[in-house]
Amino acid sequence: MGILENLHEFEAKKAKESLDMLLIDRSNEFKELAKGMGIPTTSPSWEQIILKFCLDFNECFRVITTPEGPNDTTEDSHNKIHQCMTLIRQIARGKSSMIEITHLQNLAYTLAEEFKTIYKRLS
Repeated sequence: MGILENLHEFEAKKAKESLDMLLIDRSNEFKELAKGMGIPTTSPSWEQIILKFCLDFNECFRVITTPEGPNDTTEDSHNKIHQCMTLIRQIARGKSSMIEITHLQNLAYTLAEEFKTIYKRLS
């Protein structure tokens, strides 16, 4: 389970079950996001890599859209801003339009939200 065990806010067994359920309906979206990011779908646990990315991206979206927002006054804020920009860059690399980037960002956000919904139902 590797990556799923490192998701601090999720129990590994339920996370695996939630991911398996999500893949039933959303495997094409996982593949599309993997292709857009250059992650081969033949690599072991590529679905978990994509899920981790989606959850991280979702957290960054939450951080940058909160009313108080991040600022550079603390080390943690600076690290969060840097992490968000790195995730956006990972999606944007090699794309030729904002539409492509936005589509992949929306996929990542939606997959994370659906995963959390399924996980919550299993709890």
